[in-house]
Amino acid sequence: MPPVINKKNCTACGTCINICPQDVFWGSELKKIPVVTYPEECWHCNACIFDCPAEDAIKLRMPLPMMAVIR
Repeated sequence: MPPVINKKNCTACGTCINICPQDVFWGSELKKIPVVTYPEECWHCNACIFDCPAEDAIKLRMPLPMMAVIR
């Protein structure tokens, strides 16, 4: 499950684009709302969420098998 960008809360700062270790947002332009270009590459590491300065701008939906492992 890829990250979901909340367009109302996103400030288009580009932090998620720069911090993602898998380049999930590859090709997104700075100063514009990021685009999830490669959703299948998301590791669900939460780096984009932790470093995002905007509140509730990114949500990460964990796949069900990962939810069982985390708990």
